[in-house]
Amino acid sequence: MKRPLLLFLMLPLLSYGQQQKEINSQSQSWFSINSTFRFNNHWGAVGDFHIRRNNFVADNSFYFIRAGVGYWLNDQLSFITGYGHLWLAPTTPGYKTFADENRGYEQIAYATKVGRVSLLNRFRSEQRWREILQNDQSTGDYYFSNRFRYLISVGIPLSQNRWVPQISLANEVAVQFGKAIVNNTFDQFRAFAGIRQDLGHGWSFDMGYMFVSQQKASGYQYDYNHTFRWFFYYTWNRKKGGKELPALQYEDE
Repeated sequence: MKRPLLLFLMLPLLSYGQQQKEINSQSQSWFSINSTFRFNNHWGAVGDFHIRRNNFVADNSFYFIRAGVGYWLNDQLSFITGYGHLWLAPTTPGYKTFADENRGYEQIAYATKVGRVSLLNRFRSEQRWREILQNDQSTGDYYFSNRFRYLISVGIPLSQNRWVPQISLANEVAVQFGKAIVNNTFDQFRAFAGIRQDLGHGWSFDMGYMFVSQQKASGYQYDYNHTFRWFFYYTWNRKKGGKELPALQYEDE
């Protein structure tokens, strides 16, 4: 009886010692152009460029560019590998040095339709080398981590007329691992809701609201990013027969 009683008496002290969850809510805007080039029935390339701003559009967040080579087993199943580079803006007031991140990635994506509703399932593995800065200066050192991401995206047509926007919904979860990852194995959760609009000649865009929850290195601090997202997509198709590609073959950062 003594041990349960002792634990009961210690509960207030244990609770007091636990760090309270801290949430930093901020507004963002996120713009990008995402391109897919199909050279034949199986081989192609992808490339994208992203700009994200904090305090809606007032402050820098990051710039990101990525390119990859893709193999399409068929119109539904694709495999892509490539490289990306990110420039991350400092968050300390008065600091000016951007941190570099080199990123390799591999992904498997499966696009299909259930009736007229388009579905995309994507699993992505990333290898990240992130620069270590001290006192607004580069140390020349990097720390390495792996990140795994799963995304599901849904496109719901409102009309058979291709020029009528469709509803676009997406959820993504990311977890990370590495020596430097101690308290924040969970990295991010992203939820998007908006519209997707066909512009013709291979062009389309989606626009809407994205909520991003990101756990910081401390483990008890979180960023809640309320984001206006506007992504443009371009598809160039030289596959045999020139058949239109399934929607949502490629998706965000």
